[in-house]
Parts: sequence; structure tokens; C-alpha cells
Amino acid sequence: MNRKKWLMILVILAVVVAFWASGAQDVLTLDYLKTHQQSLQAWIADNTGLAIGGYMLIYIMVTALSLPGAAIMTLAGGAFFGNLYGLAAVSIASTIGASLAFLVARFLVRDNLREKYAATVAKMDRGIEKDGAFYLATLRLVPVFPFFLINIAMGLTGMKLGTYALVSWLGMLPGTFVFVNAGTQLAQVQSTGDILSADLLLSFALLGLFPLIAKFVVGFIRRRRVYAGWEKPETFDYNLLVIGGGSAGLVSAYIAAAVKARVALIEQNKMGGDCLNTGCVPSKALIRSARAADTLRHADRYGLESVPVKGSFKNIMDRVHRIIAKVEPHDSPERYRKLGVDCIAGKATFVSPWELEVTHNDGHTERLTARSIVIATGGKPALPPIPGLEGMDPLHSDNLWSIEDQPERLLVLGGGPIGSELAHAFARLGSKVVQVQRGGQLLAKEDPDVAEVVQKQFEADGIDVRLNHSASEFRIEDGEKVLYCEHEGERVRIPFDQVLVAVGRTGNTDGLGLEKLGIEPLANGTVPVEEDMSVRYPNVFACGDVAGPYQFTHAASHQAWYAAVNGLFGQFKRFNVDYRVMPWVTFTSPEVGRVGLSESEAKAKGIKFEVTRYGLDDLDRAIAESEDYGFIKVLTPPGKDKILGAVVVGAHAGEILAEFTLAMKHNLGLNKILGTIHPYPTWNESAKFAAGEWKRAHAPEGVLKLLEKLHGWRRGKDTNTPRSVYAPD
Repeated sequence: MNRKKWLMILVILAVVVAFWASGAQDVLTLDYLKTHQQSLQAWIADNTGLAIGGYMLIYIMVTALSLPGAAIMTLAGGAFFGNLYGLAAVSIASTIGASLAFLVARFLVRDNLREKYAATVAKMDRGIEKDGAFYLATLRLVPVFPFFLINIAMGLTGMKLGTYALVSWLGMLPGTFVFVNAGTQLAQVQSTGDILSADLLLSFALLGLFPLIAKFVVGFIRRRRVYAGWEKPETFDYNLLVIGGGSAGLVSAYIAAAVKARVALIEQNKMGGDCLNTGCVPSKALIRSARAADTLRHADRYGLESVPVKGSFKNIMDRVHRIIAKVEPHDSPERYRKLGVDCIAGKATFVSPWELEVTHNDGHTERLTARSIVIATGGKPALPPIPGLEGMDPLHSDNLWSIEDQPERLLVLGGGPIGSELAHAFARLGSKVVQVQRGGQLLAKEDPDVAEVVQKQFEADGIDVRLNHSASEFRIEDGEKVLYCEHEGERVRIPFDQVLVAVGRTGNTDGLGLEKLGIEPLANGTVPVEEDMSVRYPNVFACGDVAGPYQFTHAASHQAWYAAVNGLFGQFKRFNVDYRVMPWVTFTSPEVGRVGLSESEAKAKGIKFEVTRYGLDDLDRAIAESEDYGFIKVLTPPGKDKILGAVVVGAHAGEILAEFTLAMKHNLGLNKILGTIHPYPTWNESAKFAAGEWKRAHAPEGVLKLLEKLHGWRRGKDTNTPRSVYAPD
């Protein structure tokens, strides 16, 4: 805490002590007010302006410092100044005082809360920004809630001062009027309890519901406004229509069928989407072949004879397609029809928020209606506007799987997860790979020490990693494909045979007719979704790559639950998507798995943390498999074992990460992991050893020294006596 805060605390304490020491608390009582009413009224009659000003200053001080006596001061306003002037003086002074208390609480405490509980504060601020005014008005309208607590609590949120002051002023007016009016009849008031009778409190409680009712009415009007001009069908063909048969669409349809809703799934191309056909499945199959090649090439690590790898790239790609075919039945129309889903091969276009025009792949069209519609059309590779790129017939994650000849010289544009995975796979399969990254490190979302381990392995496997290279132009020179890059003010020439573009993905919304509904995609092609996954209309939802912000298969499945459940039951109860614990894995070698905060993110958000590291070169299983490299890094709050984030860099990182993900999801700390039996020798023992490193760093040294003395005393020996050491001959 800085000096200014300490100074403010000292000033507040001094004023409070002076208040009590002077006996001011005895003045701000009902008996004192009634006893001295006449004499005070006589003085006020001769000094009205001064009296009102002094009264307001005292009222402001009492409210700002949360001192007792605000209720008596309000009665005094009515007794001495009447309804009109009393109400004006009290309402203005109480609002100023409440605002000062609000600011003091914010100045003294909020920064500390933001440091310690950044995620909680951020979530609270989002809620306050959205609905805070309604809830503040509710609290202000019910005098049962102590106003000084409201002042302090709201000061800890991100509510704007102007909003707080205006809502407080309006919300306190009814209660202020009741007290001021009672003050005009001070002789009949025996206690403040006479003012707030049970009936009056009930009236205030009902009045306090008004903001919540108003919120509902505003929402109702907003919904009516967004649907204005659309005619809602009287009956529907389906409960849910899902556009897109990728991970998000499949899960949405599955959930709807599981709860016996009538659901149709519309897919123009292949079921399974990117994950099955062009993403997760084929890329991991290719990576496995590349790892096998690397094992053969370096068999001497395992006491065997290394052999030159001579593989047929066509055979490798044939294996990839066989694996796709083997997984395909899991996502097939036949399987989903058995589950109760109507699978339609065709293209869907919006006609209204409840109606789609479906052009079947055989050419005929029909219109289908549903109470709710889910957009799950996925994404597609983004192609940057680099001059000459289109003339290079660029490869990307969609069309890569159709090639049969392996590029001898492969240029990979992009250093993110997709680019890094494929660059490493092709390098291990024998291509000469140059990887161009505009930024200063690979895997830009990870910490520098994580990216460094990956880059060292890439370079050891022959990848030419070019960081801080900005692609500026593609050309063909003497029949050779060439990329020119800008690097530290110089123009760099890179020749290649084929280029693989992996600089990100964009949402796939072409042909959906979203413009008819007034839905405009964002710059990256995704559609803007609310926390309940709805898109502009309460019955239209989006999930998966087309919704963002995460473009993972497991994120798409996670979002699909919210889209489907809110689409089917949103009129009764809606759920906001929860991204608190979102893991991901980059399947390079070494693998990189992360969940929660990284060091860089924690620093950027001002979150205090400690770092615990465990080197996988110490793990027996890793040593036995000659994969003893990499590390585990866990972030925790200072002195606490709560996991803020974890990253695993090494073999089997994705599997090791699962334990940290589970712990974070269910608020289990490192002590729980340490106290769990892990079989030996396994890779997951590393999670326990990482927890042990944290425990060792937080061992109670003072207690251990006392225990050392206790054990020495129980042995009856001097603890400082040196022990004899056994030394074999």
C-alpha cells in the first residue's frame, strides 16, 4: 500500500476518533434533536443560508465516513427546512457523501482486489457493466440494506461514478422523502422504528422489485424490437435446426436428440467437419508417421541400429486417409439418424430468424422452420493479402491432404500451432523446411521459455526458423518460386518449391444470408455472440470456429452444449458459457500443453504469482524412454497452492496436462495432487513431483528446526554432533 493510501487512512481514523471523542454521537440522537428543536429553529431562521450549507457539509461527512446518525440528520432536514428544502438538501448531500465513500473504498481497496482476484473482479465488472444499475436501484429502494455497506461494496466494482451517483440519487429519493416528511412532524416520532413500519417496509420491498421488473420489461422490449418486421410461424417443423456437421454441430444435434427434441442437421459437404477431414485427425496421423520416421532415424537412442528412412509419401497419405475412413463412422449420417437426428445433405440460407431455405445436394429446395437455429459452420484457412501469393497455388490445412508428392523444399508461413505442427512433421519426413514467422518467437501465445524449447528442437531437426521476417512479396524468378521478406531493414530472398500458409483461420459464413437478419460478422469472420451463445436474436445461436474466441474441437463441443440447451430451454433458464478452465495442446515434439494463465498473461493483468518448475529430465519414466527433456511450470498465488495456470513442455504433455485441468476445474490445489497416489513409473508422476517442488519451497523452516531439536532431545544426543559416515573399502 502506497503512502497516499496510508495518509488517507490516517486522516479518516483521525476524523472518526475526533467524532467520538467530541461526543458528537450524543448530538446526533432523536432525544437531542427534539430537546433542542426550538432553539435550533430560531437560530436557523436568522441564518438560513449558512444553516443549510453547514447542515449539508455535516451530512456529507457523516455519509462519507459511514458514521452513525444519517437517519437523525434526515429527520432534522424535514424538521428545520421543511419538505421541499429538506428533501433537496438531504438528497444532494447524501448522494455526494455516498459517492465520496464509493471513491474512498475504490481508492483504498480495489487495486489490491484486482491483483489478488483478477479473474473474479473482471467477471464481477462485466456483470456490473451489464446489469449493475438495475441491482443498485433495487438495493437503494429498500431501506433494509445498510447504505454504507452498499457504498463500500459498489466502490470495489468497476461501476462508473456518474452511473453510481445518478442511480443512488434516484433510488434514495423515496426513502429520503419518507424520513424528511416524518421530520416535519417530529413531535409524533418516538423512534426511527415508528417511521419504518412493517407495512411501509413491505411497500419499499415491492418498490425494490421495480428495477428487476424494469430489467425484464427492457429485455422484453428489446426482444420485440429485434423481431420487429418478422412474422413468427404458428407451428414449427423442428425444435432445433443445426447448420454444419462439424464438432459443434454434431454435439448440438446429439444433445437435442438425447432430450427427445426434433432436430435436423444440415451439412453441405462431409460430416465431421474440419476436425475429421482436414484438421485434428489427419494432422495427428501425419505427425505419428513423422515421429516413427524420427525414431527409426535415431534408433541408436534405444540401443538399436539407426536406419535411413526411405518412405513413400503417397503411402503415408494413404494411411492418413485410411485413418479418416476408420474414424468417419463416429460422425456418419447413419449413426446420427439412429440417434434420432434428421441428417440433410445440402446448403442452408436464412429466410427469417425461424426459417431456413435448404438447397439439397440433389438440387431440390425446401423451407424448414424451428423454434431455434444453431450456426455451426466452422472456419476456413485465412490467406493474407500478400502480393503474388495466389499465383503460388498455396497449400493450407484444407487442401494439404490431397497432395501425393512430398515437397522437397517446403516454406511454412506462420509460427502458430498449425504451422509449427505441420512444419515439424514435414521436416521429420525429409522435407527441407523454412518456417517464416513475423513475430519474435514461435507459438506467440506461450511464454518465451516454452517457445525456446520448441525452437531448439526444430533447429535440431533441420528446420530453418526465420523469426521477425515479414513476408512482403511472392515471385517466380527463372522458373523458381521465391518469397521476399523484410527483416531488420533488409530484403531477404527465400526460394521454395511449395508454400504452406498457416497464419490463422476465419469464420465460415458465406452464403448463410446473415445480412437478411442484420447480423454482421466481425473482422475475423466470426459472428458476434452473447454469453449465452446467442447471435442478435434470442433464438439464433452460434458455436465452434464460427463463433470464436477459441478454435479447438473441445472448445466447439463445450460451446455446443450451451447453444443447444439454451436453444431448447432458454425460455425457462439460460446458461452463460464458462471459459474459466480451457486447456489446449500443440502437438509438436516436444508437445506443449497449457491451461489457465501463462507468466506473460499474469504479468500483463497485474496478477501476483509464484512459479514452480519441475524438470522432466528428473522423471524416471522419461529417462527410461530417452525422452528426458522439457519441464512443467505451475503458477500459484504467493504462498497458496491454488493453481492459476500450468504448462507442460515435453513428451505426452497433453496427457500430463489433464490432471492440472481437472484440479483447476474443481478448485483442487497442489497439496491435493501431492496427496494422491500415482503409479510408478508413469508420466503422470511428474504432476505429483511438480506439486512436491511447491511443497518443498513452502516448507515451514521454523517448525522444521524445532522438530530437529525435538528429535535430538529424544535421542539424548547433541544435535550438532557429527555423524560417522560409512565408506566402503
